[in-house]
Amino acid sequence: MYGSTPPAVSLLAPCKINLFLRILRKREDGFHELASLFQTVSLMDRLDFWEEEADESKPLCTMEVSPDSLGREGIPTDATNLVLRALQLYADKTGERRRIHCRLHKAVPAQAGLGGGSGDCATALFAANRLAGFPATEAQLIEWSASLGSDISFFFSRGSAYCTGRGELIEPLPPLASSPCYLVKPPYGCSTPDIFKGLALSPGQDLDGEDPLKLLGSFRESVGDAPYVNDLEPPAFDLRPELRALRDELATLGFDAVMMSGSGSTVFCIGEPDEAVRSTWQAEIASKYEAQVFAERFCMRPADEKLWYAEEP
Repeated sequence: MYGSTPPAVSLLAPCKINLFLRILRKREDGFHELASLFQTVSLMDRLDFWEEEADESKPLCTMEVSPDSLGREGIPTDATNLVLRALQLYADKTGERRRIHCRLHKAVPAQAGLGGGSGDCATALFAANRLAGFPATEAQLIEWSASLGSDISFFFSRGSAYCTGRGELIEPLPPLASSPCYLVKPPYGCSTPDIFKGLALSPGQDLDGEDPLKLLGSFRESVGDAPYVNDLEPPAFDLRPELRALRDELATLGFDAVMMSGSGSTVFCIGEPDEAVRSTWQAEIASKYEAQVFAERFCMRPADEKLWYAEEP
């Protein structure tokens, strides 16, 4: 819409991985109680924002998707998109009437277990607040975001957080030490409802497993040596045996850890592979499994609440 006109604000929206994901029980309300360590990763979308004065004859919020966006044809630009929902929510909560247009440059794959949509949503809320001069507190943005999705509030942390409830209860942590993190995304997604259904839990039923607080303590000590647990791997692998094969082959290459993120279908690899395969493994895996491989790192948000990811203090 704005051609080459520079945006008023341009921000990067990271994705996330679950360094561990315990499903504790199925609640009586049908949701699953979880405990997970979330970590932001440097694979990022870019969101550009333009603003204009209020005009009741025109839409308050609009958006477009750049031609070079990953999966552009499948990204809606109507009110079903979390970016537009975030901008509209901000206007509803604050009474802000300036019109905002967003151009999304999508680099994070969808249906990947990487929280790309949630990261974009949090970024849009932050951008709207910045454009308005920060009238809302970050605590308010976090509270409002809960109505849009369970894990959106996580992105207002510094990049590492212990998440409980349905994922909406966030305990920010000091950022974990940066680590290489390779994301391997096969050409298919995973249905989150189907995977949770595969756990076959009845309302009120617990799922046995490791104590999440002990897992958290292990990661605080050493990311490379911690036990990686994802309770959604077994049902995901039952639905997608080829995803298990991908994970198992990656696990032979010498990384510190290999695990599926969230409900899939991305498999992440922590650390570096064996020296003998470092120059060849990415091309071989991409060809064999028709996968995309992203060489990334853990990332963090600056401590200043008026700054977003990848911005300099």
